[in-house]
Amino acid sequence: MATSPRARPVGHLFGLGALYVVLATYAAAVVLPMVWLFYTSLKNNQEIFASAWKLPHVPHWENFVSAWVRAGIGRYFLNSVLVATISVVLIILVSAMAAYALTRFRFRGNRVIFYAFLAGLMVPSQLALVPLFFLVNGMGLLDTYAGLILVYIAFSLPFTVFVLSGFFRTLPHELAEAALIDGCTQIQAFWRVMLPLAKPGLVTAAIFNFLGIWNEYLFALVLISSERLRTLPLGLANLLMVTHYENDWGALFAGLVMVMIPTLAVYCLLQGQITKGITVGALKG
Repeated sequence: MATSPRARPVGHLFGLGALYVVLATYAAAVVLPMVWLFYTSLKNNQEIFASAWKLPHVPHWENFVSAWVRAGIGRYFLNSVLVATISVVLIILVSAMAAYALTRFRFRGNRVIFYAFLAGLMVPSQLALVPLFFLVNGMGLLDTYAGLILVYIAFSLPFTVFVLSGFFRTLPHELAEAALIDGCTQIQAFWRVMLPLAKPGLVTAAIFNFLGIWNEYLFALVLISSERLRTLPLGLANLLMVTHYENDWGALFAGLVMVMIPTLAVYCLLQGQITKGITVGALKG
């Protein structure tokens, strides 16, 4: 039975309405907890337990000062910035070169190396904790930034090489060949021509790696023992334990807000690059 011309717009509008309701519900489920977390960080202990859902009578901005200075969140924050920045730069650098070589050149063992990277995606991080501990300890890098960064690089390479390989595969290789004809070496063609073209994919991979490393807890817990080297997730866990004894819940919520702000800022500033990277790869693939 044919659908009447008038029924189609009604069904289309109903479908759009249902879609908007689902999206609005999902947005509320994501945004409202963050809003609640922010205004709760401005309460004192009495308000947090007596009126958990109400706005604070007077904002207690000193909670952020207490978390940043007294609880040491500022030091942990800078440690995380250092570790995440160095890790992401090295991950993107190594992965881009590996992905380009695997997609641009054909050599014996090419597929074996590529599938070895893919196999790394199937290794659970929890399964590798004990061997990694002894390996890093044997290298003399236990309780150092270098040891933690090397582990982050090793566990991020499979995903990043996989993503960038798909992106480099979509780029026109004729441009690299034209650069070679103009006198560039293979390395110069990579740095000057192909790498700039892959910018959307590089930014997308960098963002996902940064968010993962920024929030990573397990490796840092096992490989870092010195208080001065703790990253932000370790610092927050320590603040939670201290809060149970000192009863400073406002500082704990303030610390959680400090952890959340950089990830939100990175996503809001670069969400266009994420969308562009994923869309370009999908359309060209």
